[in-house]
Amino acid sequence: MAKIKPANLKIFKRQHYSVVGNHSAVEVCSWTKKSLLNKGVCYKEKFYGIKSHRCIQMTPAVAWCDFACLYCWRSHEYSQGTSMKGNIDDPKTIIDGAIEAQRKQLSGFKGNEKTNLKKWQEAQNPFSFAISLNGEPTLYKKLPEFIRELRARKIISFLVSNGSHPQMLKKLYNSDSLPDQIYISLTAINEKMHKNINCPLVKNSWKRILQTLKLIPNLKEKCRTIIRLTLIKDKNDSNDAAEKFAQLIKLANPNFIEIKSYMFLGYSRKRLKKENQCTHEQVRQFSKTLAGLCGLKVLDEAENSKVCLIGMKKCARFDK
Repeated sequence: MAKIKPANLKIFKRQHYSVVGNHSAVEVCSWTKKSLLNKGVCYKEKFYGIKSHRCIQMTPAVAWCDFACLYCWRSHEYSQGTSMKGNIDDPKTIIDGAIEAQRKQLSGFKGNEKTNLKKWQEAQNPFSFAISLNGEPTLYKKLPEFIRELRARKIISFLVSNGSHPQMLKKLYNSDSLPDQIYISLTAINEKMHKNINCPLVKNSWKRILQTLKLIPNLKEKCRTIIRLTLIKDKNDSNDAAEKFAQLIKLANPNFIEIKSYMFLGYSRKRLKKENQCTHEQVRQFSKTLAGLCGLKVLDEAENSKVCLIGMKKCARFDK
C-alpha cells in the first residue's frame, strides 16, 4: 500500500495539510481565503476564470516526486520515493475526502463577519480541482479515472506536472481523460541546467521532458495546454536562455505560456536566496523578449503574483 509514513503524517498536518486517505492531501490556498474575505483573487481567475473561492488545491501523491527542485517551496526531506508502490486509493474516495476536507477547513469562515457569505456558500460546492499541491500527480496510476470522475461531477480539473512521465500523458490522451487544462513546468534549456535546477532523482528525466514537449501539440486537440516557466534570477533568466526556451516552446507549441517569478518562500529559502526572486518588471521584460522570439504577445499579467501570460489571443474563460 502506498501510504504516508507516520512521521511524515505529523509533519504534513503541522503544515496545515488535510490528509485524505493513504496518500493524498488538501491545503486551502491562500487565494481561496483572500477571495472569501474580498481581498483579491488568484491570477488563474484573472487569466482563465477559475473562481478562487471554489477551487480545491490538492494532490493524490503528496509524498512522492521525481525531482528535488531548488525553487520548490515544499520540503524534499519528507519524500518517500519516486514511485507509488502497492495498492492505491480509488478516485471517488479521494475526491469525496478532498471536498469534505476543504469544507471543514473553510467552516470557520462562516462565523467571520468579514467573510463574503455568498462566496462561502458557493465554496461548499467546488468548481475546480488544482491537482498540484505537492509531489508529482502523474505518479498516481489511477489519474485517468480520477479526472473522468471529476468530469462526471462537472468539476473542472487543472493538472500541473513536471513532464517526466510522458507515458501517463499518453494514457490520459488515449483514454479521453485529459484535464481541462494541463501545465507542464519548464525551468531549463538543456540537460545541464535541468540537473542544476530540478535535481532529478531518476535517470533520463531530461529525455522524458523533451518527449512530453513533443506530445503537447496532440494534447491541444482535447485540452488547454500551458508551459509554465519559473524564472529564477541568475539561474535561467539570461537573453541566451530566452532564445533556447523559445526553441523548446516552438517544439511544444502550447496554447499559452506563463512566465512566473520564483518566490522566496517555504523550504526553497534553504536552497536559494531572496536575490533569486525576480521583480515583476524583470518578469515583464523577459516575457516580452520571449513572446517576440516565439511570434506571440503578452496577453495579460498579475503583478501581485509576478506572472505574465503569453499567447496569440486571450483565452475563453471557464466561468462563462
